[in-house]
Amino acid sequence: MPRFCGKTVIITGSSNGIGRSAALLFAQEGANVTITGRNSDRLEETKQLLLKSGVPEKNINSVVADVTTSSGQDQLINTTLAKFGKIDILINNAGASIPDVTGATGIDQGIDIYQKTLQLNLQSVIEMTKKVKPHLIETKGEIVNISSIAGGSHAQPDFIYYSCAKSALDQFTRSSAIDLIKYGIRVNSVSPGVVATGFIGAAGLDNEAAKKFYKHMAAHKECIPAGVAGKPEDIANIILFLADRKISSYIIGQSIVADGGSTLMMAMQFGDAM
Repeated sequence: MPRFCGKTVIITGSSNGIGRSAALLFAQEGANVTITGRNSDRLEETKQLLLKSGVPEKNINSVVADVTTSSGQDQLINTTLAKFGKIDILINNAGASIPDVTGATGIDQGIDIYQKTLQLNLQSVIEMTKKVKPHLIETKGEIVNISSIAGGSHAQPDFIYYSCAKSALDQFTRSSAIDLIKYGIRVNSVSPGVVATGFIGAAGLDNEAAKKFYKHMAAHKECIPAGVAGKPEDIANIILFLADRKISSYIIGQSIVADGGSTLMMAMQFGDAM
């Protein structure tokens, strides 16, 4: 029997990248999935990918919604309950580094960029967690948040507001894990490094620049010791591991770093000096 047979999963930000891969894996493992995103065309691509892989349409709830709005959050939850009757797993995946249209970088970015970045990467996670809590209490469910190595202890001046949001998300994961485990709800997270998704494009780079970025990172082992950018399915498999209580039941409030070794190389580089 598929390991998530009979389970219902909400995956925010599942119209592309890591969220799309997670939706595919969950559905192939028997789960009912609510997929969502703001772009209807990309969301339909995700749905068609699931259908072509053999997932029955009755197991898919596709919702075009903005997870940063209260109405969008309610739509996700209410349509999931209406179609599947319960919620077992929440994957808080929606997130992005939002570029300043003026071209400003670092702390020169507008405060509106800071507010939008935190609203997407942190506040929406908190709000979804609060709203789904009573339903996860009923099912003794799971929450997996998608953070980033940008939230770690190393400076990230190119992604200053994004790194602030992810650092705060890591603390929310730890604190909410302790708060919710008394109800039987587990909370954990994944912190990806460089993964070949639409993230770089969303941060303001065009397709050619994004390809150049990934090629550069993969070619420089001082950036990624593994010598290759991660794939969305690499992260999706970790998400499923954390959502599977049969094999990860004793993991609570942790963030699994999946970065090809990047964070191990973020200390001082001596190069030819040694």
